[in-house]
Formats: sequence, structure tokens, C-alpha cells
Amino acid sequence: MMGIPLVFGAPLMLLGLALLPVIWWLLRLTPPKPSEEVFPPLAILLKLLKKEETPNKSPWWLTLLRLTLAGLVIVALAEPVFNPRNVALQGEGPLAIVIDNSWPSAVIAQAQLRTAADLVEEAETSGRPVIIMATASEPNAPIGPFNAQEALEHLATIKASPVPARPLDVADKLQNLDEINKPNEIAWLSAGLESKDEKTTFERLAAGKLKSMLWYAPERSDQRAIVATENTAESLKVTIRRPEGTFFANDGQLLAFDEKSRQLAETLVSFAAGASETVIDLKLPFELRNDIASLSLAGEKHAAGLRLLDDRVKRKRVAMISGASRDVDEQLLAPLYYIEKALLPFADIEIPKTPDLVSAIAEVLENKPSVIVMADVGTIPDASLEVLGTWIDKGGVLLRFAGPRLAASEDMNLLPVVLRRGERTLDGSMSWTVPQTVLPFDEDSPFAGIELAPDILINRQVLAEPSPDLADKSWADLSDGTPLVTAQSRGRGTIILFHVTPTASWSNLPLTGTFVEMLRRTVNLARTAPAGGASGKLAVLPPLRMISADGTTTAPPASAKPLSLGAGKEPEVSFENPPGLYGTADGAISLNLLSLGDRLLPSKAPVTGVPVKSATYPADQPHLLKGALLLAALFLLAIDCLAVMWIMGAFRSWRPATASLAVAIFVLGYPGEPARAQEAPDAGVADAAAIEAISKTRLAYVLTGNDELDKVSAQGLFGLTVYLSDKTALEPADPAGVDLERDELTFYPMIYWPIDPDETMPSAKALSRADNYMRQGGTIVFDTRDEDTSIFDLSGAGSPANQRLREILRDMNVPPLEPVPPDHVLSKAFYLLSTFPGKFAGGSLWVEASAPVDETSGRPVRTGDGVSPILITSNDFASAWAMDNDGYFLFSTVPSNDLQREQALRTGVNIVMYMLTGNYKSDQVHVPALLERLGQ
Repeated sequence: MMGIPLVFGAPLMLLGLALLPVIWWLLRLTPPKPSEEVFPPLAILLKLLKKEETPNKSPWWLTLLRLTLAGLVIVALAEPVFNPRNVALQGEGPLAIVIDNSWPSAVIAQAQLRTAADLVEEAETSGRPVIIMATASEPNAPIGPFNAQEALEHLATIKASPVPARPLDVADKLQNLDEINKPNEIAWLSAGLESKDEKTTFERLAAGKLKSMLWYAPERSDQRAIVATENTAESLKVTIRRPEGTFFANDGQLLAFDEKSRQLAETLVSFAAGASETVIDLKLPFELRNDIASLSLAGEKHAAGLRLLDDRVKRKRVAMISGASRDVDEQLLAPLYYIEKALLPFADIEIPKTPDLVSAIAEVLENKPSVIVMADVGTIPDASLEVLGTWIDKGGVLLRFAGPRLAASEDMNLLPVVLRRGERTLDGSMSWTVPQTVLPFDEDSPFAGIELAPDILINRQVLAEPSPDLADKSWADLSDGTPLVTAQSRGRGTIILFHVTPTASWSNLPLTGTFVEMLRRTVNLARTAPAGGASGKLAVLPPLRMISADGTTTAPPASAKPLSLGAGKEPEVSFENPPGLYGTADGAISLNLLSLGDRLLPSKAPVTGVPVKSATYPADQPHLLKGALLLAALFLLAIDCLAVMWIMGAFRSWRPATASLAVAIFVLGYPGEPARAQEAPDAGVADAAAIEAISKTRLAYVLTGNDELDKVSAQGLFGLTVYLSDKTALEPADPAGVDLERDELTFYPMIYWPIDPDETMPSAKALSRADNYMRQGGTIVFDTRDEDTSIFDLSGAGSPANQRLREILRDMNVPPLEPVPPDHVLSKAFYLLSTFPGKFAGGSLWVEASAPVDETSGRPVRTGDGVSPILITSNDFASAWAMDNDGYFLFSTVPSNDLQREQALRTGVNIVMYMLTGNYKSDQVHVPALLERLGQ
């Protein structure tokens, strides 16, 4: 309707408007009944000189009144709805409402629930029962059918969940319903991203009783998610994805934290035009990268915006010791050559400088390696046995390879099994056997899932003495049943033995990709809580810390169950096993939401044989106008009745009394001039107002008279207040708007004053009170909001906003100003900042000019004995801070950049902290002198 958000539930009723001309004609022909006069002769004589006429048609104003009344009734009967939903229900019988509350729904959960509540109310008007299901909630949750009240109560229990959707469960539940309760209409409330098995689900639903479908989706999906991390030799590579087909800018910031939530690093995240994936290189020292416990995407309030890292991601330090000298001229024959090539992509290799075993072991242990590899070391010196054993007990992994020296040794220390002396030859001229192949890895082996190269042959090996527990210690076997790899737990560590050499002399295993994967799995055991424990077998790990739907960590919910972790199998996120940490405080593994194979695809309306109506989530609630229109018609009917009675002369004898009564009502009801606090007869009222104003710290903004501008200021300071509560110990109350002429200003530490060149120039009284406020210690932040068109200039003509600002400041005691210097307290009051952006980023922030820095004092910040009473910017702080009650930012930055918004909020925090604490950091330089004077 010409862009107006108005629809009619019964549009045919509007045809009644065509009858308005007929009604007008009838009203004109049927005037009100003439007034009746009593026949006193004297009254007639008094009116002889006055011409008395009775109208022969209705007065025009009465006709207009009645036509308006008739029009209101007709429009009301057409059931108008303002701001209607995009689509309406059409079917009969039970209605199924499916809410996709999987992880992408965290940012639109409120819109989904509002839409679902509207659908329930609409179904109630038709007497239809409602079935409610969620795609990522408890599998055994009740689904109905519900009546309207029960449905609304059930909706209140549905929350966004940090797990993927299970749409096939929805199809199964609907198909298992009784024929009476099976719905023929479904309203599917999508989370914005396509889920696994979604297409199959819709095909199954379409094949049943379904006749129509309503499809709701957000206007756009712009979630960014961390899908993979890889700790390489140079950097920590972080793979980040956004929905495919995204062309708008949504750059942001990647933050890295340690186990105590201390920020270790941050870097910019940007996507190439049209790209759905970007790889970020966090180039940090090896030790600092290993301290990273979590990665977070700033501004992404969903579970995929946070990724937890465990010891599996940490880059391992592997020390390699050989029982033979390293032959540089013939590298392919060197015992450590193939091991080094296999481990280099995902581990840092350390080789001792000395060939002496005692010195070599002591040297590598000083650097605290995760794994020690010993290639064909026959006898471990007694001097090294104790220190090596202690290192293994604390979680180290000792990986040993067989060879001629180990085969000939009688030393069975630090071996997982007892060995027979000598080597077993499988392909010699005197042997009755042939080279053996490798059996597929058992499901409970750490190597489970590794693809075996088809041409692996073992020619020689060292044999283990038979024992009852040999099978339990074996990770890999040859085709004749003899072990290829054995292992044994010791303390928190593991001892592992390959019964062949790491070179191609005994087998071709080192020449295959299988060898690389086996070494990688082995090195990954060097963590605090290895998969399946030190032995690599099946483990059950209790939930420790979970990732919540809004992308933060929280305590495990009651529905979280222990994680069964089989060797060689990657666990999957589910309702029972949400993403998070599983294990104990001594060691845990991370289960993250997404992996490298997951794609982010925007959801699309299903294409099936069933009619589908698509819509986006409504921003506001629909409003039924029928009741208001009927009430207005009733009011006009009352006026019509009074008018007719007046025409008939019913009020003639009451006119003086009626007029007096109207005057009395007006005098008593007129509010008059608002009473000021200082003029109130009761001083306690003023005191109570003052106490209320100072009971909590609150920010203030100047009421300019421009409603739009004042609304932006209020929402901007509200957003800054929320950010202050989240990031600092300060919890301000809601911001307040102040009238410079009337309100007391001393209650507020900071007043934000946006400059509008079109506003009326403040009065001399208002300017005087503002000047007095600044002289008494308050600070006013003037914002010209015109950085995109002008730069603040203290002397030039400037923009209209600058000219108005100079007019305001002309009669005030404004100190000399300068752009915030790099060493000013504002740059480090809470965050370390080098710029102070808002909606725009190019303008400077002007403050009171500081005294020259005393170079001989060595002070870390500039001098000054207080807070600047005035700050001037053109970057439009309020628009960058502005937030609605649901936590959504209302305006884009220029350019659109989450990092710029984050910096703008940090600027606001620094300004508030500067106002409240002054240049306290500058005063820290005096602490040694004060302590010295106190004799401490």
C-alpha cells in the first residue's frame, strides 16, 4: 500500500466506502429535528424583531462528522493491521512451529521468539492447536499439541543452543504423531545458515500430509566463525569463514587469550572482496603461541566465534637422539632423517650437539621437550635412567625405534615390553618366512582411521617376549600376529616402541605417508590429557567448561554428559556434548563447534512440491487497529449526539452553567509551568531528587531540542554504559538528558553535547551555567559530528557546526587546546590507544593543552594537575556507541568496520575513566619520593 506497512484482514469491507456519497446525500436531505419552542405569548413578542429560521438541510460540519464516523466503522470492519507480518497462516488443523535454535540463532533469538509468539496468537484466533519444536534442544522435549497459553509458556523455555541443528529429528517426530495431530502447515523459523540434512528433511515433510509452509529467515546472515587452527613453525594459522556469497564488508578483530583470560595478542581480520574464507597468521614466539588457550572474534556473539585450544594444537618440541653418529654425507641412511622429515611440519626439532648419551639426554631435558625420540639406542646409561623416568612420569612421551644395537642389547629399561635378543629376519636365504604386511589398525588403537599404504612390507623386526598383556600393549600388528608398535603407560607419560628401524633398511614403512600419520598421532599423545589416556585406549572425560550460545565460557549445564573419546576418532558436537573443555583441571581436551570441512551457506527457502511463502523476521510487532478505530467512532458518535441535542435546544437553559463548568475544568486541569525543585514548597522533594541523582554515577547529554539528535545521544550513552559495565568495575546508571537552563549539572562527571548548527543558540543563562560547570571540575565533550565534511579548526571559518561551536564558546573561559598528544593520560587511562575514532575516524580529539614535559623527570605521561574541562571532537562518538535494548548497534561506522567500533567504545571508556580518576597514572611517578619521605 504505497510503502505504508498496513494491510486489511477483510479488504472487501472497504467497498462500503463507495457508499459514503449516498450517505452524504441522505444526511443532507434529513436535517436534525427542529427545536421545539413553548408558546408563551411574551416570549413570542420578544422575538418579533428576530428572524427565526429552521434549517432545511443538515449543517456541513455535522455531515462531515457523520461521514467520518461511517468511514471509521467501515475501515474498522476491514480489520486493518499496521506493520503486519510478511505472511499469514492459511491452513487448518494443527500448526507446527519449528524454531531453528542452533548456534547461528544466538544473534536473532529474540526475533524468532517474537515471530513464534505472533504465530501462536494468530493460530489461537482460528482455534488451531500448536506443535512447537526446536532443532537443537533436548531430544525428549515435549512438542504438543498445545493450546495458546501452553504454547507461549513452552516458547519461553526455548533458548539458543551452541550446537548444530538436527532437522531430521523434527521430521521423525512429526511423522510419528497421530493422524489427528499431524500438521498440514509448518512455520519454519530459520537461523540464517543452512544446516546438515536440511534438504532431506524438507523432502520427507513434503511427502507427508504437509500442504503449505511458511519460511522465516533473517534479512542477511553475516556470522564469522573460526573453523580451524594450525600451529606451524612460523605462526599460528587461524582459518576464519563467513557465509558464502557475502559481499558486504564485515572486517573485525581476532583476539588471543591465555588460560587466565589475559589477552596475549590481537590482529585485524579482513576478507577479500567476495571471499568466504581468510587465513590469519598470528606471528608470535613459540612459547607465547603455546600459551594461547582461546581465540575469539570480537563482536561475534555466538558459539562459533570462540575457539578453545588444548595441547593438541600446541606446537610440540621433539628432541631426537641417535645411537649412531649422524652420517651427513649419506642422509638417506641416517637414523633420524625420515623422522625429522615427517615431524618438521608440525613440531620443532631439537638435536643435541654432543654424541655422548648422558650429555645429550641432559641437554635436551633442559629445554623441556614434549617428546624424546631414540633411534636404535641399545643401552641407556644408568646416570640418565632416573631423570628420564621422572620426565616420563610428568607426562613426557619416549618414542624408541629398534635397530641392530637395540636387538643386541640386554638392557630392558624404559621399554614397553621385554624383547628377545637378536633380530628376526623375514626375507633371508635361511629364513622360512616371507616379508610381512601390516594388519589394519584396531578401533581402539591410537592409529585407528589411518589409511594403510598397500605396499608396506616388513623385512626385519625385534620380537617381544610373549606375555598375557602383550595384546593390550600392542598398537599395530603384522599379518602373522607379531607386534609392530607397542606402548606402555608410566605415570602421566607413555613409552612407545617401533619394532623396526626408522630407516628403509628393515622395512619400507618410513617411505610411506602412513609413517608420517603414525608419528603425528604419537607426538599428539604428548599432552596433559591424551585421547584415551596414556595408553591411547577409549577414554571418558567429564565436562569441565562449556562454550555458551553467546560465545562465552560457562559451567557445564545439567544436560552435558561425559565425552567418550575413542582413539583415532574425532568426537562430534551434540546436545549431550556441547562445545567446550572435557577433562579435569590437570588436563583437558577441547571440543569445538566447527571444523575445516564445514561450510557456511546462507539458508534458502525449500524447493518442494509444497507451496512455500518466504518472509524475513519483522522488526516490530504488528498492531491491530480495529479496536482503536471503533473507539474513535464511538467518540464521534457521542459528539454527534451532543451536537444534535444542542441543535434541538436541549442545552439552552444550561449554557451559562455549562460554560462555567468548562472554564473550571480547564483551569483545574491545565498543568501550568512545571514546578522547579528549588521552587517546590517541600524542600524534601528537592533533597530526594538530589539523592536520587547522586546515588549512582551516570553520564549525561545536553537536550538540544532536536528529538532525533537527542535520541541518538541517549542511545549512544546507553551503549557506552553497557560497555563500561561489561569491561570495567564501574556500573553506571542509565544516562540522563539535561536542560542547561534548569537542571543541576554538578551531579554528572561528564556531559556530552552534540552540536547542531540548526538548533537555537543557547541562552546566556544556559551558557553561563555550562561555563560554571566546567570551572567547578566538570567536563563537557563537544561533538560537531562533521568529520566527513570538515576538520575542527580553532581559527578558520570551518563548517556550520564549527561556527556554531565557536559562537557557544565565545563567552566561556576555554583554556588553550591541542590534539591529544601520544603521551597524554587519555591514551592510557584504561586501554592503550593511539587514535580516538567514533562513527568517523579521521578527526582529532582536542583537550586542554598540557604544560611542557619535564625531560629531566623521566615521567611516563604528561604533566597536569587535573582533568581537561573541555573535549572537542568531530568523529560523532554517540552514533558509534548507540545501542538498542537488545544489544544491537544502530548505526554503521564509516567505513563499516567492527574494529573501528571497538576502538570507539574503548575511547569512551578511556574518556570516562579519565573524568573519574584524573591523571592518576601521571602521579605514580611520585610514589618512590612519597615512600622515601614516609621512611618506608
